[in-house]
Amino acid sequence: MFCQYFLQLHPMKCVRGRLFTVDGIVEDEGEISQMILDEVRGCLTNGVAKAVSNLLASLKLMAYSPPLPVETDRIHVANGTYFLNGTFTEDKTYCNNRLKVAYNPNAPQPKRWLHFLSDLLVPEDIPTLQEYLGYCLIPSTKGQKMLMLIGKGGEGKSRIGLVMRSILGDSMNTTSIQKIENNRFGRADLESKLLMVDDDMDMSALPKTNYIKSIVTAECKMDMERKGVQSYQSLLYARFLCFGNGALTALHDQSDGFFRRQIVLTTKERPADRMDDPFLAEKLMQESEGIFLWCMEGLYRLLANNYRFTISGQARENVETVKRSSNNVIEFLQSEGYILFKADAEASSKALYEAYKLWCEDNVRKPMSANRLSSELAQNKRLYNVEATNNIYAGGKRVRGFMGIEVLAKSSFLKW
Repeated sequence: MFCQYFLQLHPMKCVRGRLFTVDGIVEDEGEISQMILDEVRGCLTNGVAKAVSNLLASLKLMAYSPPLPVETDRIHVANGTYFLNGTFTEDKTYCNNRLKVAYNPNAPQPKRWLHFLSDLLVPEDIPTLQEYLGYCLIPSTKGQKMLMLIGKGGEGKSRIGLVMRSILGDSMNTTSIQKIENNRFGRADLESKLLMVDDDMDMSALPKTNYIKSIVTAECKMDMERKGVQSYQSLLYARFLCFGNGALTALHDQSDGFFRRQIVLTTKERPADRMDDPFLAEKLMQESEGIFLWCMEGLYRLLANNYRFTISGQARENVETVKRSSNNVIEFLQSEGYILFKADAEASSKALYEAYKLWCEDNVRKPMSANRLSSELAQNKRLYNVEATNNIYAGGKRVRGFMGIEVLAKSSFLKW
């Protein structure tokens, strides 16, 4: 009877053991416990804490609800619901994510925010950021990208994360890419989140990348684990926004799929004579309603382009640079004087690897495995116009190798 009475006063739903109001998920259940205590404190004198705990558990049972629908055609804002067809209503319904910002179509242009971005990024990269922040307003992973902002430090790029917190509220999570990939409980923290921000990315190479790649492109439910709870399946739609002094790399994954999921923007250098404003974040957050409309412009542009982001030539080159620096096999294959791609040529895998090791020695680089070299050639056979074969004859033996490539540095091996 108490729970029925309480839910009439404070309507809620319980999804997977977590309480929701029309304003979104209840992050701090201590607040609900305090409300229960206020109701029963005059009736109980002993075992109050246990009684409150039992009533909270009973409340969750009575408020049970199946998972709430994932709605990509609307944005639940603080003062109602904005539909992507351009209509707005002040009515509120239960939802996975309700933003902290209010929809105000008459909000002034965020001039301070735009000036901040012009100092931070080259003009060609600002539309990319605008589209990505707009992309984070709806629960969709169809863009299949994560965004990295890389700089030397002190540029103010992490202010973007604070501004997004003022817009998204509890629908944003701040943690690290390393934790999401390596901690089995870390992925559950992204449930019902629109955005994950890593404001100081660890430069250590990821030992594995399968979870990161799966979340960026998630289209079906994934396995979730919480401490003390049986694992279950749930749909994740959190996007990644990372700030750091270097790019995200992996120990073993140099595949195109890993780098294809990244957008890498580089910031302008911080002027040596610039006086930093310690209150910049607060001033930017005062423009949150205008920034929300600015992000909406980016979302509409992204949707009109079928979830394809506007990527500048510099941003494309950034990804290629990261790819080459983390996989020196690519640098070797693009080098001169060691190998030559020629239609009527052939080379054994062993000879290619010897040429690669010589290139690494000449360029003071650590050689990767022979399998990595062969795999890179096989995966990009159309790019390099080569063909893997086991019919290469070397020293009277038939061995594995590639057609369409010639080793030029053989004499160097004999000399050394």
